[in-house]
Amino acid sequence: PKVGTVTPNVAQAVKNAKAGQVRYRNDKNGIIHTTIGKVDFDAAQLKENLESLLVALKKAKPSSAKGVFIKKVSISTTMGAGVSLDQNTLETSL
Repeated sequence: PKVGTVTPNVAQAVKNAKAGQVRYRNDKNGIIHTTIGKVDFDAAQLKENLESLLVALKKAKPSSAKGVFIKKVSISTTMGAGVSLDQNTLETSL
């Protein structure tokens, strides 16, 4: 099943999904996989979603984590090549 779809509280899960809750996961290399938008989103919407994701990741950083927490930011389509982003262009201080 899809992550987050099996739950004892179905009403809360539906409410969260309709509100736009997004789940993210990381692989063994520490790479975060998530969706920040769809093909019909404009650039401003994608940037806002990316910045919100980065803020959420920084808030979720364990206090025991040492060093640089976010080293590189890249985005891609589902099966496309990744494009590196300049972190200085984002409105969140990483």
